[in-house]
Amino acid sequence: MDSRRTDCMTKPLSRLFENLGSKVGSYPLYFFIVPVLLSAALSGGFIFLEGRQDNSLERQFTPTKGPSKATRAFVKENFPYNYSMFSEDRQYDKGSFASLIAMARNSRNLLDTLVLEDIISLNNKILDITVDNGRLGFNELCARANGECVSNIILEILSYSLTNQTSITYPVHMHKATPLFLGAVLGGVITDDSNSVRNAEAVKLFYYLDDRESTAEASKLWLREFKKLLSDNTDSEHIYVSYYTSKSKQDEIDSHTTDGFPLFLIAYACAVTVSVISCLRLDNVRNKVWVAVFGILSAVLAVLSGFGLLLYIGVPFVITVANAVFLLLGIGLNNMFIMVSDWQHTHVNDPVPKRMAHTYKEAIMPITITAVTDVLKFFIGVKSYFPSMQAFCLYTSTSIIFCYIYTITFFGAFLALNGRREGSNRHWLTCKRIPSDRPKNRSELYSICCVGGDFDKSTGAEKMQPVSYFFKNYYGPFLIKPWVKGMVIFFFVAYLAVSIYGCLHVQQGFELHDLAADDSLVNTFNRKDRHYFYDYGPSVMVIISEPFPYWDETKRHELQACVEDFKGLRIVDKGIFSSWLDSYLLYGQANNLTLNDKDAFLKNLPHFFELFPFYQQDVNITGDVIHASRVFIQMVDIDSGSMELYALKALRSTSADCRAASLLVYNQKFIFFDQYDVVVSSTIKNVGVIAAVMFIVSLLLIPNPICSFLVTCSIGSVTVGMTGFMALWDISLDSISMIIFTVCIGFTVDFSAHVSYAFVSSKKTDPNAKAVDALTHLGFPVLQGGLSTIFGVSVLSVSKFNTFRTFFKIFFLVMFIGMVHGLVFIPVILTIFTRRPEKEESKENTVKVTKL
Repeated sequence: MDSRRTDCMTKPLSRLFENLGSKVGSYPLYFFIVPVLLSAALSGGFIFLEGRQDNSLERQFTPTKGPSKATRAFVKENFPYNYSMFSEDRQYDKGSFASLIAMARNSRNLLDTLVLEDIISLNNKILDITVDNGRLGFNELCARANGECVSNIILEILSYSLTNQTSITYPVHMHKATPLFLGAVLGGVITDDSNSVRNAEAVKLFYYLDDRESTAEASKLWLREFKKLLSDNTDSEHIYVSYYTSKSKQDEIDSHTTDGFPLFLIAYACAVTVSVISCLRLDNVRNKVWVAVFGILSAVLAVLSGFGLLLYIGVPFVITVANAVFLLLGIGLNNMFIMVSDWQHTHVNDPVPKRMAHTYKEAIMPITITAVTDVLKFFIGVKSYFPSMQAFCLYTSTSIIFCYIYTITFFGAFLALNGRREGSNRHWLTCKRIPSDRPKNRSELYSICCVGGDFDKSTGAEKMQPVSYFFKNYYGPFLIKPWVKGMVIFFFVAYLAVSIYGCLHVQQGFELHDLAADDSLVNTFNRKDRHYFYDYGPSVMVIISEPFPYWDETKRHELQACVEDFKGLRIVDKGIFSSWLDSYLLYGQANNLTLNDKDAFLKNLPHFFELFPFYQQDVNITGDVIHASRVFIQMVDIDSGSMELYALKALRSTSADCRAASLLVYNQKFIFFDQYDVVVSSTIKNVGVIAAVMFIVSLLLIPNPICSFLVTCSIGSVTVGMTGFMALWDISLDSISMIIFTVCIGFTVDFSAHVSYAFVSSKKTDPNAKAVDALTHLGFPVLQGGLSTIFGVSVLSVSKFNTFRTFFKIFFLVMFIGMVHGLVFIPVILTIFTRRPEKEESKENTVKVTKL
């Protein structure tokens, strides 16, 4: 390793921290009380928590400038709603509706008379729901077409089929001379060779409401009564029902925003337990039990202060912000164990200010490195495409600042107070003075509970802990053996190979219901919907977004060829298609009209629209200019997030390839699909930013440029490992996992940075000795921080929220991979890339020559 050093900032900062440590050791009460008072004041911001909650699915979990939002604005401007001619396919927003999936019990056929009677009976009960003291019912609130409520025609078709013993064709059925698409309402279908339905397992019913402002409040009340009715009618003899409303996802998420708080309490309790155990000493004076408790309390105060401050200011609190609590726990524990480790290496007989000065000089620099990189990284994350990510980064970066401040003030002050207790040889629990040696007239039991204050007479410091002794005398010397280094490099290459394999199989996909609880109505409905109705996806608008001469036969054929290209996609059904233009041309043929002339084309349109009023909503015409129009295609086999990604890319690619006209594709669900375009690029950008920030900060604060470079490279290694093992653990990359992924990547740097700084700062000259020294000082703290954090967040593995389970999985991966890098890979690689000083090599060569 290059012997040049970049410690222009390290030395003055070390002196600054040394002086600060001395001040904290001299006046601990001031540094202890002020953070407590500040936290108490800032925690008052939590009274605004309920009002600051913002879990709007679209606003928080979709890109702020997603292309589908621009397309929606175009659709809204050119194809405004016609509330008298409601059409589900023509909606640019989800609207207001209720839906249910009725399934036959015991795998019976939905076409069975008893099953159908139960469904019709339930439908009648729903239609009888009233609100506003019985004044408003479904007939008054329903969405209308041709003056009538939009009804579930599928029930009429099923009843007619059973009564008249006629067959139902699937997926398109002719009803009253009108072709109707049944793919979205009839599920689990088995057909014969003539496409006649022989068996069906489920039917989906929709109840669309008028969502204009004048009826919005009444519609909400009706949806609430719908949920109440369905929740009370689950004991039908022949069917069971799963239900859903347009408000369900949002209501479910809003109602569970703070449900993670009990998990936080359990996680912190587990962390306290592990920390206390790891800080437990048999010596009644040197026992660090209370140090562990106040170390975690320091992280708690940081959360209260950071969150409280931003809640005071008015920053939205999104459900993803809750994950920051666990990150702060990990950072707080890591800081605590490093400071305790350096404290234990000070001379026990030195005054507390001197011991604190030494502790701060050695410990605060690596803590500063990770704090600065974390804060910069998260503040840069505020520029994310996702508002949920912006809120998360703002809350996290602010809390990390408080965590850093409280570590060097509140926790340092308690460490000094505890040092005073140790200095006067007082018991860790009673604070009474106790003897250092067992009196002759006392039993062994007295020695166990009432004697303490022993230390290593050869070094003047506290006795080395068994785990640190293990790192110094067994693990460290074992790791630096040449053949062990070779094995480590081999396993590192194997690790990268497996990780790269996993990276090649990463899946993208975001399910909004993952934000809800596993046992929620949203998840239940979604599972049934995917099981029975995945064959047919949403209907997609293909929009001609510019004025076009539809009467020009040549150009029209080119346009129709573009539309045919959409039909050629494997995610589009070739036979299910709706086009005002094709229907108009058939109308012209039937009436012997010449529509290749502009005047004739425009002149006959009004009469065509009178006969087919729905098509009038598909054409934006002013005078003799058709500014925009749209046709509809039917997506199929969209059964996963990866298929959604593929479909969106295929549709947009096909529209971009059309040379005849400028085309857009849109469905209201595309607003959420847009994240696929930016999740990967955002993740790569975030990792790049983390690496750049880490390199710059470490270059300034770690006194060796090559070491800084290796620490930065470890980010790439951990990133590849996490990405690969995420895929192997069946974790999809989406806006939620991206947030967690970014958080955790930044956290892994802590282990590598701490060990690297200890390696470079070691006074040993031989690289192998420096590695053993670094592991002796920081091996146990790294292990303590990693294991206690893993144990703390392990409670999330049993959460009923996928968000928290995903956090556990990724956090477990990052802590485990980070510890392996910090305790195995980094020490070995540093010894390989480090050269012994020239003076040492010269002395060794001189000795060899002398011997000869």
